[in-house]
Amino acid sequence: MSTAPAGPLAGLRVIELGQLIAGPFAAKTLADFGADVIKIEPPAAPGAPPDSGGDPLRKWRLLKNGTSVWWQVQSRNKRSVVLDLKRPEAQEIVRKLAAEADVLIENFRPGAMEGWGLGPEVLRAANPGLVMLRISGYGQSGPYRDRPGFGVVAEAMGGMRHLTGEPGRVPVRVGVSIGDTLAALHGVIGVLMALYHRHATVSASAPKGRGQVVDVALYEAVFNCMESLLPEYSAFGAVRGPAGSAMPGIAPTNAYRCKDRGRGDEYALIAGNGDSIFKRLMQCIGRADLARDPSLADNAGRVRRVQELDEAIGVWAQSRPVDEVLSALEQAGVPAGKIYTVADVAADPHYAARGMLAQVRMDDGSSLTVPGVVPKLSDTPGGHRRNAPNLGQDTDAVLREVGLTPSQILALRERGVLA
Repeated sequence: MSTAPAGPLAGLRVIELGQLIAGPFAAKTLADFGADVIKIEPPAAPGAPPDSGGDPLRKWRLLKNGTSVWWQVQSRNKRSVVLDLKRPEAQEIVRKLAAEADVLIENFRPGAMEGWGLGPEVLRAANPGLVMLRISGYGQSGPYRDRPGFGVVAEAMGGMRHLTGEPGRVPVRVGVSIGDTLAALHGVIGVLMALYHRHATVSASAPKGRGQVVDVALYEAVFNCMESLLPEYSAFGAVRGPAGSAMPGIAPTNAYRCKDRGRGDEYALIAGNGDSIFKRLMQCIGRADLARDPSLADNAGRVRRVQELDEAIGVWAQSRPVDEVLSALEQAGVPAGKIYTVADVAADPHYAARGMLAQVRMDDGSSLTVPGVVPKLSDTPGGHRRNAPNLGQDTDAVLREVGLTPSQILALRERGVLA
């Protein structure tokens, strides 16, 4: 039995119809804080091995005992039900589940849910308090709504890809599925706001309050994080481009190569862009002349001489090992840090002290380190209450909860509606 706290969302019922990253990440976040998330997964194709069904993420990247270790993060605290949504009987089961749920999450292409008789008009007619999160590439409206959209495409359309990488070189991927994750987090924000509104609209005629649809487009979630990109273009016609590891218009902030100790390049990320911080940084690197220079007293002046400043910092850093660089900057009160690999993360005492290196006991008895729960709530923290489910692990239990008898469940399984 798990000793994890129930969480602030205990009692909230969420139906997850998504797969891969954006929709499931949103549901995972709600599950971490206590929501009962019922994940609907497809069965294996006829004649295929039973374990070939389910969310494709089960087989993505590195597998342990045939299942992705990513799955253990993305689907912890969830229950798995296998239903073939192309079958009318399965669609009716989803309608039963949605009628008793608080939230439904889906990330199919617009129109798919309507084609299955599971659109918001149908589901909210039976349950006016239902909050429905719909994540798609381009949103539920507009001329691009029917295009297939993945996070990598959204990162390009949202303006992020144009800014990543080195000037004059091919724009690069961030390294993780950032477009999907940003959409998921925006979706969670939207769900929580919609639930707050639902609570505020409880009345005799609407005992659960009024639900609504939360429409999240992947590209819009990325674009929402693009800071001053659009107003700079509007006001000045400026098209910001890639700047490598520097921060355009803010100086000095960059990654500086440190002394080679025979184990590959090591860099220190140094952020010396505050006025007083800049002076402390220059004193630390032995450039008191730059600290006293009145033309460098504010950011505008430093930006004009950023190349000179980067060169001065780089000369100092390159003559010292990264640990010595960071120690000196810490003593000087200058924000700086090492560029971590995951090996650095796993060995870091601060990560451990903050509960971010969670040890999970797998079903086979082995241990797996997974990211802890974020954010930290003082009174109602989230937690790991159960491992990610096996495919269809909870099908029978969930169907019994909506009134199906064992004989009805058996008949549906024999007809291939569920597994």
